[in-house]
Parts: sequence; C-alpha cells; structure tokens
Amino acid sequence: MSIWKRKPMSMLLAEASDSEKGLKRTLTAWSLVALGIGAIIGAGLFVRTATAAAQNAGPSVTIGFIVAAIGCALAGLCYAELSSSIPISGSAYTYTYATMGELLAWIIGWDLILEYAVGAATVGIAWSEYLNNLLVNVLHTSPIPYELCHSPFQTSADGVSGMINLPALFIVAVISLLLIKGTQESAFVNGIIVVVKVAIVVMIIVFGWSFINPENHTPYIPESSVFTDEHGVGHNFGGIMGILGAAGTVFFAFIGFDAVSTAAQETKNPKRDMPIGILGSLAICTILYILFAHVLTGLESVDFFRNGGKEASVANAITSSMPGFGWLAQFVTVAILFGFTSVILVMLLGQSRVFYAMGRDGLLPKAFGDLHSKYKTPYKANLAILVIVGLFAAFVPGDIVGDMTSIGTLFAFILVCISVIVLRKTEPDMKREFKTPLVPLVPILGVFVCLAMIYGLGWTNWLRLAVWLALGLIIYFGYSKKHSNLNNPK
Repeated sequence: MSIWKRKPMSMLLAEASDSEKGLKRTLTAWSLVALGIGAIIGAGLFVRTATAAAQNAGPSVTIGFIVAAIGCALAGLCYAELSSSIPISGSAYTYTYATMGELLAWIIGWDLILEYAVGAATVGIAWSEYLNNLLVNVLHTSPIPYELCHSPFQTSADGVSGMINLPALFIVAVISLLLIKGTQESAFVNGIIVVVKVAIVVMIIVFGWSFINPENHTPYIPESSVFTDEHGVGHNFGGIMGILGAAGTVFFAFIGFDAVSTAAQETKNPKRDMPIGILGSLAICTILYILFAHVLTGLESVDFFRNGGKEASVANAITSSMPGFGWLAQFVTVAILFGFTSVILVMLLGQSRVFYAMGRDGLLPKAFGDLHSKYKTPYKANLAILVIVGLFAAFVPGDIVGDMTSIGTLFAFILVCISVIVLRKTEPDMKREFKTPLVPLVPILGVFVCLAMIYGLGWTNWLRLAVWLALGLIIYFGYSKKHSNLNNPK
C-alpha cells in the first residue's frame, strides 16, 4: 500500500471518455469564460481591494494586482495544458494524482477544500454584510439584528455579541440546491449575473475616473512601516513587502479561474474550450481589476479605508467622493450581491467536483462519487459541502477564512506548475492540445511568484495552513489510505 502510487494516465483518460456513466457535457467556451469571470469578480474586488489598500500597500495595491496577475497567468498556462490534456473533474487534485502520487494528491484535494469551501464561506459572509447595506441604504428598512448576521466570535461597538450568520447560511443553501438541479441551469443563471456585475465595474471605472484626487495617490508606494489592525495583528505596510502582502491579499480576488478546470468533464470540447475559458477570463478580469483599484484608491485616502469604509468600502467611497452619483452607490450594492452570488456558485461547483473525484477514487466516502439518477450531478457531494460551508459561513469571521483561502490556493498552484514539468518527463508522447510555452521556465517562475506571495501573507497564515494540512494527514492515514481504489484494486 504505497502512498506514492500514481493514478495511471490510461485510467484517467478512460474515465474522461466514459461520458455515458459520468457528468453531462453541456458547457461551451463562452460558458467557461462566464464561469471564470463569475468566480473572479466578486468578494475579492469589492472587499479585498480596500483591505489590501488599508493594511498593506495604499495606492500601490494596483502593483499588488499586477504581481498577483503574473502569478495567476503563469499558473493559468499550466492549468490550460493539463485541463485540455486530461479533461476530467478534480482539477489540481487529479493532475497531482497522475504525476506525484496519492499522498500529494490527497494533500492538494484537502487543500482545495481551503480554496473552494472556505472561499465560498468567505463570500457568503460578505454577501451577508452587503445584504444589510442593501436593506439600510437602498430599501431604507431596518437591518438584520447584529446577533443573527455575525459569528459568535464578533462583538459590535455597542457590545452586542453575534450568534449565527443566518443570511450567509441561507445563500449557501440556495445555491447548493441550484447546483444539484444541474450544471447547465447554474451556468445560465451565472451568465445573467456576470453581465450585470461587469457592467457595474465598468461604470465605476468610467464615472469615477474624473473624481480621482491625485493627493490620494501620493506617495504611490508608501514608505515601509507596520500597520496594526483592530485584532492586534501587524501587517507590513508600504515598500516591497507591502506590495507582496497586498498581492497575497488581493490574490483572493483572482481565485476562480482555476475552478473552470474542475468543469472539464462537463465541457463539450475541453481540448479547445478549456484554455479559452481559463486564460480568457483571467485576461479580462486583470484589466478591470487594475483600473478599478486605481480609481478606488484615488477616490479616498488610506485612512478612509481603515476607519470609514470597512466592509462596504466601495459604496461608501462613491457616496463620499462622487457627488451626484448616490444612485451608483445603491446600484453597486445590488450588483455586488449579484456578484457574490455567482462567486459562491462557481466555488461550490468546483468543490463538489473535487469531492466527486475523490469519492470515485476512494479517498473520501464512495457516496460522494454518486450521481443523481435524473440530474446527473454529484448531489451527495453537494449536500456534504452545504453542511461544511454552511457551518463556516454561519460561525467563523470573514477575514480569517479569506486569508486561509489565498494561501491554500497558492499552494495548489505550485503543485500544478510542478505537475506540468513532471508530466513532460513521464508522459512525453501524451497528446497535448494546448502546450504551456517555455517549459520548464514558465512553471518554475510560477512556483517562485506563488512562493513570494505566500511569504508576503505572514506567519499567522503559514501556521493556519500547517494546522490544516496536519488535520488532513490524520484523515488520510486514518481513512483514505485504507479505502483508496489504487491501494485496494479488488
């Protein structure tokens, strides 16, 4: 029973072609681009941009976005090669199983739970915050009571303690049920949402440009210092470390393009469509992100984002700095709620497909690999994720899970970059519809940029990742190794 046993490429490709028993192939290249944009533009852009400006980089958060985009582009080229060559559910988990063996595949699968499940919980919490913003500022009604929309670890300025985040739990449940109904229906709903929120981002950039105050961009890269937040945690602010910290923080804003690769087994022509979906959505969002961050940091000062903006920084900055555009601030709140909804949808889609692949391989209970007789979706995996993500969203504060998501994803990207190099050596004759250019240079650069961003996230996040991985190893050696299909061929 070897922990380094690799899943044979012939078995993977046989599973990919066995579409009669598997997931329905319903997605096109444009569905994938929309899924990518749906996942990328959301909590990261509207919440993490202001957080990174306040805690790490000030106006130079735009440079942080460029660093994060370079890391994503290098990893994206590697994802494009692997997902078009091995068009099967499971994303980085599946690629690692084929190249580096079962133990590392388990680690990456466990790590992807950090990315997708915890990421969905983070966005669910942000959805809850913006729902209150909508109730108060747009509909002019009373907000949901503090204790019913905050975790037990949070206390208001008035001394009210949170109990449970009910709105976050509600949206996770609704989307989980939609995903059980079908991928095509989910992609249709996502497509409508994407059109609305991209239009809003473009409007903020176009209308906000003339309200930029050059003083807010001076100095563009602040001097190096340490900023201590309300929880007493110190953050590198300004200079190169501030930019790297910002890149690690806003990196959360790019999470999602890799979720496209988890839908490879549901794509009509994965060899052509996967590279378009992954790289196309990444390119569109990077341009929008840099322009958006430039406008947002030009509207208000760093102090505003630290003290006045908080969770609703975008809407508050428009209200305070763009007179006559109050309607846009209200529209933003509605659009952000829509945007968060599509991010949760793609995150939960990605997570359920990873659980589905791990269930089929025996590393998780076999039930996760079961498909619904009518809808052909992994409904048991979706229900399990509803419970896991629902608990996170209901009872854990959002900023803690957000940084955990970033470090988990960076770790996954590193293993995907290494997988491309390994597969070029071990499977030189494998048919590759899309080839990552300049191998091994591009994958190695991808590893280094991702490691730099992990370094920028600081020791508290390294510790959380270490604890998470230790917990995963206990489960692997206690359950998964004994039940693995590869280790138990009978």
